[in-house]
Amino acid sequence: MPELRAMRISLLDLRPRRCVLGCASTNHSNEHLMGKTLFAKVWESHSVGKLSNGQTQLLIDTHLVHEVTSPQAFGMLRDLGLKVAYPHRTFATVDHIVPTDSQVSPFADPLAEAMIQELNKNAKEFGITYFSLSSGKQGIVHVVGPEQGITQPGTTIACGDSHTATHGAFGAIAFGIGTTQVRDILATQTMALSPMKVRRINVDGQLRPGVYAKDVILHIIRLLGANGGIGYAYEYGGSTFDNFTMEERMTVCNMSIEGGARCGYVNPDEKTFEYLKGRPYSPKGDAWETTVAQWRAVASDADCVYDDVVNIRAEDVPPTVTWGVSPDQAIAVTETVPTAESATTAAGRVSIQEALDYMKLPAGQPIKGTKIDVAFIGSCTNGRISDFREVAKFVKGKKVAPGVKAIVVPGSQVVDVIAKQEGLDKIFSEAGFEWRGAGCSMCLAMNPDKLVGDQLCASSSNRNFKGRQGSPTGRTVLMSPVMVAAAALTGSIADAREVFAIAG
Repeated sequence: MPELRAMRISLLDLRPRRCVLGCASTNHSNEHLMGKTLFAKVWESHSVGKLSNGQTQLLIDTHLVHEVTSPQAFGMLRDLGLKVAYPHRTFATVDHIVPTDSQVSPFADPLAEAMIQELNKNAKEFGITYFSLSSGKQGIVHVVGPEQGITQPGTTIACGDSHTATHGAFGAIAFGIGTTQVRDILATQTMALSPMKVRRINVDGQLRPGVYAKDVILHIIRLLGANGGIGYAYEYGGSTFDNFTMEERMTVCNMSIEGGARCGYVNPDEKTFEYLKGRPYSPKGDAWETTVAQWRAVASDADCVYDDVVNIRAEDVPPTVTWGVSPDQAIAVTETVPTAESATTAAGRVSIQEALDYMKLPAGQPIKGTKIDVAFIGSCTNGRISDFREVAKFVKGKKVAPGVKAIVVPGSQVVDVIAKQEGLDKIFSEAGFEWRGAGCSMCLAMNPDKLVGDQLCASSSNRNFKGRQGSPTGRTVLMSPVMVAAAALTGSIADAREVFAIAG
């Protein structure tokens, strides 16, 4: 396509003025940056030009690819006779379709084997960095990027996966994209995006015992709606986020897309820098302090103006679970399932009734006590080492309820190694959980990990859409990993505070 060639030439002309991986800023002066949000700073510094349709042609610092959305994009490059413009900016791994029970090739699923081999071929042909199954670094793309230090403040990041917003926890502007946009970035290192507004979401105070980052984002989505963020980037802040670990911030940013936002981010701070220090792709030596200074400067200015501000008190956030087929159909674990009549509009009543019919939940009854069949701890939302450490504290010495299939899936091979070094895998196994290999697993079931029939799954993943976990009638209830553990041990949706005697 001619426009791809034209964009590539344009980028080559502009390259000396653009930042590289690890560089967060540009030649703008501090005065010019006063009064700007992080989003505005990054957007402006990465703008290659404005298109006639109002979109911005944006330079993408880092491109992440996996085996599902990339084959067609690489095929398009071949058809156009193009190479990857900047192969050192693209990083690949396998996660969606890879099995987690046995990762020995060839896989039982011929489609999975074919997709893995295709990515192997493309990585070699186009010279991109590839974290294969034999690398010791493979895993879910949104876990691998941060743990390798590829994800950095002030950069733009794109990936053919909707949960790319995860990387915003580091002060990056990160977008999920489609296959044609994967092609555009491979060929030109740019993509076209429409400008957006910025909503600041403040959460202040201390979360009550037994309440986690997952509850915070489910609560936010419940309040603002699954479509509430359309047209917005979400900036998360307040004392609660200041106190969050990087992995907790990743959990919240991960589900920004479930709230309708195009991306979500947290301003970088000392926790960000400490997390990144010494990681494989982080700046080294004398470049470290220089780069950290640039990272600090990219944070939103104290006098910046937001398009909207939402304030939430941390003590108002309860342990939250979904009851329906959209992430905003959520309630506190102590609440009852809503009735269709509780909606204020006809469309709302239809939506609630449709969800109730699919989920087979009795309206007006407590969600607590609902029988589960499967418990899943993992995914790019909650498959990190801190998640497993927290849950292991509560399941040690206990047993999964009879009839419940419980699986634990580390987000990466690195997480798997650390967990095994700490003996976490044994704690889970002795409690009756299956410890699996790294991958997306039951989050989206593009692999053998699927629900059967109308099984109900207590899941630490990010989506509860109809059929999301592999069965067209399978049912998903989203919750925090500790809440999943409580459900696994009791055989039903439970309040982890009661099950584990969490005082507060």
